[in-house]
Amino acid sequence: MLWPMLAIALGFLGLTVLAVLALRVFAEVRRLSGQVALASRRIAEASGDLEQAASDLARAGRTAGR
Repeated sequence: MLWPMLAIALGFLGLTVLAVLALRVFAEVRRLSGQVALASRRIAEASGDLEQAASDLARAGRTAGR
């Protein structure tokens, strides 16, 4: 009777450990997705700034060439 009870207890303990690890992974994925979203917004802003600077430079080049 001892071995089946021990096996059940170890199985429950193993599932508990897996559940805790799954929650930690879930939390880290949410944190990472927030960081990816922030980086994406920063890249989009930088791309817009670069596009604006390039058009200003092209406009300045056309007026200087006259």
